[in-house]
Amino acid sequence: MKIKVTTLYVDDQDKALRFYTEVLGFARKTDVSQGPYRWLTVTSPEEPDGTELQLALNDNPAAKTYQQAIFQQGQPAAMFYTDDIKGDYERIKAGGAEFTMPPTGVTGSTIAMLNDTCGNLIQLTQLARY
Repeated sequence: MKIKVTTLYVDDQDKALRFYTEVLGFARKTDVSQGPYRWLTVTSPEEPDGTELQLALNDNPAAKTYQQAIFQQGQPAAMFYTDDIKGDYERIKAGGAEFTMPPTGVTGSTIAMLNDTCGNLIQLTQLARY
């Protein structure tokens, strides 16, 4: 088995697409609509055939409640790994992202947290090299 797609709920798909491509640097993979439904995914340019992140419109009351609760608790909705957290932090911050936590050393890694402007906190992680 493989993980091919994972879902992240967003309050605005167009805004999310701009943020995830222009600010974070992901690439649009799939963008198709049928009536009011839109299937929108992005992927890492480092792994264009890797796992896709679906940016799903948060029009489901249960999902919206979950999204708001984890945001209010300061929990990340997604975690992305990087080999250069300080460089990515500077690049993403220069792109206008609001970080709620700058790169911070924790056991076994360095993490940073940012607001994706679409209702989610995102954690960047760089594993420690021993």
